[in-house]
Amino acid sequence: MLIARRGAGMRAYSAAAEQKSGETEEVDLGAMVPMDRIRNIGIIAHVDHGKTTLVDCLLKQSGALSGSSAMQETRVMDSNALEKERGITILSKVTSLAYKGHRINIVDTPGHADFGGEVERILSMVDSVVLVVDATEGPMAQTKFVLTKALARGLSPLVVLNKADRPTSRADEVDSELLELFMALGASDAQTDYKVMYASAKEGWCTHDAAEAGRLSAGGADGSMAPLLDAIVQQAPAPTGQREDAPFAMLVTQLEANSYLGKCVLGRVSSGTVRVGDRIRVLEPETGTVREEGRVTRLFLRSGVRQVEMAEAGAGDLVTLSGVPTAGINATVASPEVEEPLGFVPIDPPTISVTFSVNDSPLAGREGSQLTSGMIRARLLREAETNVALQIRDSGKSEALEVRGRGELQLSVLIETMRREGFELSVTPPRVLMRRDAGSILEPFEEITIDVDHGASGVVIEKLTKRKGELKSFSDVADKARMVFHIPTRGLLGYMSEFKNDTHGSGVINHAFLRYDAYAGPLEKTRKASMVSMAAGTATAYALNMIEPRGRLFVRNGEAVYPGMVVGELSKDGGDLEVNPAKAKQLTNIRAAGKDDTIRLVPVAPWSLEEAIAYINPDEAIEVTPSTIRLRKQILDANKRKQNSRKRAPDAEDMLE
Repeated sequence: MLIARRGAGMRAYSAAAEQKSGETEEVDLGAMVPMDRIRNIGIIAHVDHGKTTLVDCLLKQSGALSGSSAMQETRVMDSNALEKERGITILSKVTSLAYKGHRINIVDTPGHADFGGEVERILSMVDSVVLVVDATEGPMAQTKFVLTKALARGLSPLVVLNKADRPTSRADEVDSELLELFMALGASDAQTDYKVMYASAKEGWCTHDAAEAGRLSAGGADGSMAPLLDAIVQQAPAPTGQREDAPFAMLVTQLEANSYLGKCVLGRVSSGTVRVGDRIRVLEPETGTVREEGRVTRLFLRSGVRQVEMAEAGAGDLVTLSGVPTAGINATVASPEVEEPLGFVPIDPPTISVTFSVNDSPLAGREGSQLTSGMIRARLLREAETNVALQIRDSGKSEALEVRGRGELQLSVLIETMRREGFELSVTPPRVLMRRDAGSILEPFEEITIDVDHGASGVVIEKLTKRKGELKSFSDVADKARMVFHIPTRGLLGYMSEFKNDTHGSGVINHAFLRYDAYAGPLEKTRKASMVSMAAGTATAYALNMIEPRGRLFVRNGEAVYPGMVVGELSKDGGDLEVNPAKAKQLTNIRAAGKDDTIRLVPVAPWSLEEAIAYINPDEAIEVTPSTIRLRKQILDANKRKQNSRKRAPDAEDMLE
């Protein structure tokens, strides 16, 4: 039975056509099915192009969510609390559905460039990909990144132009842009001969015919996702591998925590078969050293949002098993006779780093429960086990660790997760990781795509040029101006808040890692000096009213302050200014000649982690607690800061890995 969705309504269709063709064979998801009946598909796209909504629609219409409360929810695959709050996919998710006698394993991937490591990792699990592209926006920066990785692995994408029901849809132009992108990336003839489908995941339909897409958009016909499922079954190749007379081997791609089973490992079975109770061993990546031996205690796959237990799985299956709690990402879980680990494709290296250390401010320990360097170290090392795009290194200080990642968003998600777990910590500003090659210094460059109103394009070009950005293309897309820049990663740090102000919140900026290239030279200073508290206590309206004319305030009346805390930004260039935000009005028994004026302060917006990470100066840090984000100087004592300011400023040599 297939369920089709139109708007908010749901109705069931009897598959009469399927019955005539004899393709209504039921699939028991808990049983091992023939390899020619398996399809392993990855859903890849740029952020906000509709991947997760498309997966929702496929699950609902295939009946994988029948009888579940998730049937009435949206974005059911985004189960993480931060994913639901931010409306983005952070972790890759694997699910399965049954369709016309086939088991279709679907992997939903993140769209943000900062989480590109998740996309690179799952491509080893799938045999084909569905490339989802917004029919209005067209291919964007992350579209190019994920497509490059898919083509490099020899995968032939199935292209879905989503949001085709919008009045601004320009499907023909987007199709041409996609073909140019495929050719520019060196796609083979077979890969460029991709099939294009038109869809509206929100309305629940997909078709291969542009004319029919127009009728469905106008509401003149009912549609479903059956054409997309048919295309997956017909065009995606079945997995390859040997089940009979071959030892079991599986590459661990993802780790999962289970309240009853402990650590579980997810991956694709490369060869052989495995049953509950079989003896297995864990081989270290590359070296093949045996880390652990054990038995399979549980074997299951995920269908929709529920787990389906399996007694047996074979080559080509995407399964989760328990029984080897020490297994890590890229490890090989195999039969005892296997001695060589499976190969894996290394992901791109991180491009920026920050230092996590103990919160040593005067207000430390008032809110959090996880305070020591040992707790922070254990938590970060545990994160590195599951997030291969992160690297944890000793910083040379006993109470600090260097964390390397792909971007500000990835690091801010980690910090936000830790603060919700009760951690207090201090975080330094991001530092770009540079390399040396043949005597030359190389730094990471990014490709950014910007859509803004035409009136704001001038100021955007001016500011990005000052940040060493190079304009590569300028075009009109709908009523917006689209600009593509190549810019050093250093030039993007701290730019997002300026971009929002310059475009009045109407601009959209997306970026993806491009390559390492020659060092572009020092950047102009883009941020003004800070107003730094010289006193401890509680901020008063009387003091803030006198400080406010000098710049922008970061603290509100009644907030706790301490020496070395950054309480505002000066309105002019120069050195930092020491202020006393805790000063109170002197009370005497002498009557004042005039009545005090009512104090009206400009409202202060609370910091988000992304804004704080992008904003702070090199000599500052972020104090993170479960309920508060404060900016502070790394050296709280004013005299020591003056002594330290006489030292040589860091240059490109200091940012080398």
